[in-house]
Formats: sequence, structure tokens, C-alpha cells
Amino acid sequence: MDMQLLARKIILGVAGNSVVTKAATKYGLALGASRFVAGETVDDAIESIRSLNEKGISATLDHLGESVDDERSVKEAAASYSEILEKIAETKVDSNVSLKLTQMGLAISEELCYNNVRDIVAKAKELNNFVRIDMEDTPYTNATIRIFKNLYSEFDNVGLVIQSYLYRTEEDLEDLGSIGANIRLCKGAYSEPPELAFPNKKDVDENYKKVFSKYVESGNYMAAATHDENIINWIKEWAKANNISNDRFEFQMLYGIRPQLQEELAKEYKVRVYVPYGTEWYPYFTRRLAERPANLFFVLKNMLRK
Repeated sequence: MDMQLLARKIILGVAGNSVVTKAATKYGLALGASRFVAGETVDDAIESIRSLNEKGISATLDHLGESVDDERSVKEAAASYSEILEKIAETKVDSNVSLKLTQMGLAISEELCYNNVRDIVAKAKELNNFVRIDMEDTPYTNATIRIFKNLYSEFDNVGLVIQSYLYRTEEDLEDLGSIGANIRLCKGAYSEPPELAFPNKKDVDENYKKVFSKYVESGNYMAAATHDENIINWIKEWAKANNISNDRFEFQMLYGIRPQLQEELAKEYKVRVYVPYGTEWYPYFTRRLAERPANLFFVLKNMLRK
């Protein structure tokens, strides 16, 4: 296992400690988490999106939350997305929405989750917007793809996230490509066992390039979600060498990470930034630290300044 993946496992392990969780939840936004999370309210997030739009960058808005195991919280989370979609329409910002199925009740019932997400996708369709379904860890992969395909059979304004670190990804994309699914490809940020995911970064990166090129060459649209300049430059060179027009793909990045690179890319390519907000930001924040351990030093530096 390479050092970056080892660091990710260590960070995710420490982040699960109850003492660390309590302290981070209390002080984290002030100590540096606000770099990666656009506040705790939708109005905070809308202001961040306005700033991005002014730079020619689109957004996808995510009300943070996952692994919800009671129906009342699920109902509240689902209702919040209808309000978010209305807020986007009202403010006319350039943004769609992303959501996690465990926030919509998948851990309780697949039927409950499907009905909640269907209502959100239908609302988005009514408001001429788009919903991206995030991919979570492997216990939920099959159900996530199944729910997406059922929704896609009825609506064209729904897309899915797929992760290049899983061995199964190439086969999943062949299946999803056959129906023309709009895919956001990321490397993957969960801790997965080596029997399910590539344990070395080099193999994750090679699989990323392999499945990206194959999917786009087949005529499907793909969003390249990465901050890795090696992969970004490879995509740019590959697209030019193969006469792939810029409207066949886009780059997606995360709020607060490589903002200068986002602005530079937006001069030539479609760029969309994932803008998360809400009070349930801690799991998302720990994955950002785990993805790129250098982010941890940013937070520690802020702590030393307090």
C-alpha cells in the first residue's frame, strides 16, 4: 500500500474517535473546516455560489448529511432539497444539487429512499434542474446503481457518481454507458478493503484514465472530478489528440480546494464546483483530509494560530 492510501486510512481511523469527533464538531469550522464547507445555512452556500458564478464556474449544491437511520430525519432532509431547488430557482444562481442516498433513507428501506429521491428529481425536473446521486461506500453500491437506473428510466435530469478505485468500475460503466448515463467520475474517498479496491494510487489513477477515455469515446458525457493536475493535463491532451470537443466532458472540483486551478480551467472548459453546507459537515470534512493529507496541515496551522 502506498503512503497516501496509508495516510488516508490513519486519518479516517482517528476521525472516528469520539473525543476527536466531539472537539472537531465544536471547533472545526473556526479552525479551518470552513475552507471546505460553505457555511451551515443555504443562504451561506448561495453566496459562495454567486462568487463562483462571477468567475464563470458552475456549482452543485449539497446539503450535508449521511447514514440517517430515523424516518423523521430522512423526511426533513428530503424536504430540505425541495426548498434548496426552489432557492436556486429564486436566486437564479448556476447550480444543480447533489445528494447521498443514506441521507434519503437507504439505511432504513430502499423503497423509502427511492420515493424520497424520486420526489426530489421530479421537483428538479419541474424547475429545469438536475440531481446528482453521490456514491457512498461499497455496502451501498448495488442499491445506489439500482435506484439510479430506476429513476433514469423515468427522468433524464439525474446523474450518478462512480469511483475509479473499485475493481468493478469498468464493468459498471459499460452497463451505465449502454443507457447513456451522465456520470461524475471520482477516485473514491472511503476506506475499502484491498479485495474490492485498488490498494495503490498508481493503479487508481490508471483505471481513472482508462474508464474516462472509454466512456467518453463511446459517446457518453462524463464529469472528471479530480484535483490531480497529472490527470487533468492528461485529459486535456487526450481530448485534443482524439478530437474530443470540450462539450463532451467537464471538470468538477471541490469547494475550497485548488481555487486558482478552478479559475484557470474555467477559461477554456466547463468547470463545476461541489459546494457543501449544513451542520452535519464532519464526515465530509474528514474525507477531505483523508483524500489529501496536506489539507490536515492547513487545519493544524489554523489551530496553532488560535
